[in-house]
Amino acid sequence: MDNKANINWFPGHMAKTVRQIKSSLPSVDAVAEILDARIPNSSRNPDLDSILGDKPRLIVLNKADLADSNASRRWIKYYQELGLKAITVDCRRGRGLEAVEGALNEILKEKIEKNIEKGMVGRAKRLMVVGIPNTGKSSFINKMVGKNKAKAADKPGVTRKNQWFDARDGIQLLDTPGVLWPKFEDPEVGEKLAFIGSIKDDVVDIEFLAMSLLKVLRDHYPEKLSQRYSLKDFEKEEAYGLLELVAKRRGMLLQGGRFDTERAAIMLLDEFRGGLLGRISLEHPSDFE
Repeated sequence: MDNKANINWFPGHMAKTVRQIKSSLPSVDAVAEILDARIPNSSRNPDLDSILGDKPRLIVLNKADLADSNASRRWIKYYQELGLKAITVDCRRGRGLEAVEGALNEILKEKIEKNIEKGMVGRAKRLMVVGIPNTGKSSFINKMVGKNKAKAADKPGVTRKNQWFDARDGIQLLDTPGVLWPKFEDPEVGEKLAFIGSIKDDVVDIEFLAMSLLKVLRDHYPEKLSQRYSLKDFEKEEAYGLLELVAKRRGMLLQGGRFDTERAAIMLLDEFRGGLLGRISLEHPSDFE
């Protein structure tokens, strides 16, 4: 279990998305980059830095309700030190979105002042929304717009073309398809993206993925495992043994008394992604400083 899954996934429509983003940049004032608060570093497309250039950017840490709140506060400070404005939101419930207008006014202060000098008072702020699949771009747009305009689903690859929406607070949103990057240089990045569902489950070994997640939870959030699956004295248990224990606790048995580890793996990943194991962050700023 020391080896990481080698995950590379770059469908043809991803290359088209990069071209769409580049061609649309001149028509927007700023870019909102939607990240998963549980893995802010791994859910950032490193290619976006070169694609977006010096376009003003707002970092939106979505799914903050699923992440460790202390870790999220440190991430906000981390981005601030990098010169980037960042906010935390929960797009499922619409929490934190009231901060978007103030954050945009902050990063677009000079542009807004110039517009006022030109008599362009109340001009809409045009915001491009970007991010990798399954970080919540469509949910962000739907909550900002107030209607289910953008397609949202708990699986990657739903949005396939650019779309404009009129949102609250005089903001116009440009949706773009979620885009991964051609190659994960660090296998752990691909693994973490698979944990949160940004990579389709049918391109990974689901039991191997669940065992990798169990190893992380055993080492960093043992109390979460203990509480959710009523486990005891498992700290030295290997990953496959942990998966068997989870299957045992949930009564997942096959003929002959063997444990149904595949079913247990699917359940574990679903419960992690749904926040049923509690608030968990898999990355912290100290890991990258």
